[in-house]
Amino acid sequence: MFHRYSLITPKENFYNITTQVSDAIGKSGVTDGIAVVYCPHTTAGITINENADQDVARDLIIGLDKAFPDSSEFRHVEGNSAAHLKASAIGSSVTAIVENKRLVLGTWQGIYFCEFDPPRNREFYVKITSAGC
Repeated sequence: MFHRYSLITPKENFYNITTQVSDAIGKSGVTDGIAVVYCPHTTAGITINENADQDVARDLIIGLDKAFPDSSEFRHVEGNSAAHLKASAIGSSVTAIVENKRLVLGTWQGIYFCEFDPPRNREFYVKITSAGC
């Protein structure tokens, strides 16, 4: 079983979803194992990055915009090819350790839903698996 979460993303941004992942761990009853956080969208992604300074997320967006600018050469009818490129570079999932019923992250880390094609109503999924599986 996995846990499904909804998210409204009004702008291109990195949305902190660490609390929801911790919530899924609590609901799972798993003491030790792994948490997989998955994004089922092609213009959004999931990443783990710094959680202490909000400017890091802003800087990541700036860097991704420079690495993957919109281009008149793109042929995708919807006009959001840059968002697809960013989502592919970031990736659609992350895996984290669960120990003693808690999410294990570094001191400065958080888990982020990365929106590249706003505004949207999004979902992400969290699957917690026991170490015994």
